[in-house]
Amino acid sequence: MKRSRWNLIILLSLAIAFTSVFGTAYAAEPEEENTVEEETPEQKAEQEAYEMPVQTNEVKKWPKGPSTYGEAGIVMDVGTGAILYAKNIDEHEYPASITKVLTALVALENGQLTDEVTFTHDSVAFLQPGDSSIGMKEGDVVSLDEALHATLLASANEAAYAVGESVGRNAGHDYSWFLEQMNARCKELGGENSNFANTNGLHDENHYTCARDMALIGRELFKHPEFFDIVQTLNYTIPATDTCEEHIFQQKHKMLMPDNSNYYEYAAGGKTGYTSDALSTLITMAEKDGIQLVCVVLRTHGSNIYSDTKNLLDYGFNSFKKVEVAGAEKSKDVEEIIEGDEGGYVMLPDGIEFKDLDMKLKADESARGEAVLTYSYKGYALGSARAKLSKSYIKEHSAKIKAAGTKDNREKSSKKKSVFAAAVIAAGILILVFYISRIIKKQRRRRRRRRRR
Repeated sequence: MKRSRWNLIILLSLAIAFTSVFGTAYAAEPEEENTVEEETPEQKAEQEAYEMPVQTNEVKKWPKGPSTYGEAGIVMDVGTGAILYAKNIDEHEYPASITKVLTALVALENGQLTDEVTFTHDSVAFLQPGDSSIGMKEGDVVSLDEALHATLLASANEAAYAVGESVGRNAGHDYSWFLEQMNARCKELGGENSNFANTNGLHDENHYTCARDMALIGRELFKHPEFFDIVQTLNYTIPATDTCEEHIFQQKHKMLMPDNSNYYEYAAGGKTGYTSDALSTLITMAEKDGIQLVCVVLRTHGSNIYSDTKNLLDYGFNSFKKVEVAGAEKSKDVEEIIEGDEGGYVMLPDGIEFKDLDMKLKADESARGEAVLTYSYKGYALGSARAKLSKSYIKEHSAKIKAAGTKDNREKSSKKKSVFAAAVIAAGILILVFYISRIIKKQRRRRRRRRRR
């Protein structure tokens, strides 16, 4: 009896121990599944941006460019305007504070660095808590040089407004005129997908741009060494004067800071940007071994703005080479390449040979015997050159060239005749109006005489 009880106790103990061990192991599986973190909306958006297609990667033989956490990006060669990397480059995006590089361009083209910039009520009253500012006050007066340092280095929104307002006023206009110049200048440079509603980049639904347009603006800035003198400054002080107190501020573009982990030795200039609607934006100019590049990244998710830009610039410098057209062009239509404003070189992608490029020749009627050669690959322009045409080409196409010149002369003659005819008609109308007015006056006189009688 006792033995049976002990056996029963032993069996119950074993059963409890067995259930405890294996039951715990069984229950642990769903607990492990519950500890897996779910992907946040921000992480999902970041991954989706990274997986967006890169259009240049879809071009046959074109060197594969890196993926980015930005929804749009471009790398453009300054000398030729060749697009080396393209990811949604024409999509409308909010630029945020990289707007200020266009503000600087228009200011430099329409003003002098010694011009006065006055901070009016309008230039400071719009600021909201959290807006980037250096604390300028109504009535402050500084030079355009000082105001541009504040605009480009400290990203001071009130300084950008004051620059536009003062440059406009100094030109005999106002702030609205300056905005018109910003939009007109962008279009003149080839930008077709932008509308700038302010000078600082603060969010406005009607204030947008695209990667291509911003790269074109950055390319044009290479003509202004004073811009690079400003954006390469690490620390700057606006000294105290009778019209302004002292202001001290620093560089914000980390790729231009030698002591920063994001420093990029080939970076020559640029501008940062961020709003909650635009996310991170960045424009960076760089130069290496005689090649100048502009890189623009828009709507970048996470903290990837600098790593993406570095990867894109490295890609541009390492995957393309500068090839002079002289010596490479073997067409029987070309006698020699002329050094000039057309660049005279192409940006040749790795894996693609010069002979693989499509060349278009356009004879220049204004300079007989010369032509402009443009080179492209699968629709992507890579450069151009000016050339002296061969005698065989001139002989073979002389009739067409002469006909084109004759047609051009006929069009000019036709225009002159049209202008002359319009002038004759206008003169006739004036004479007719003159005589009609005289007749009316005579009739009035006659009526007055009759009334007197």
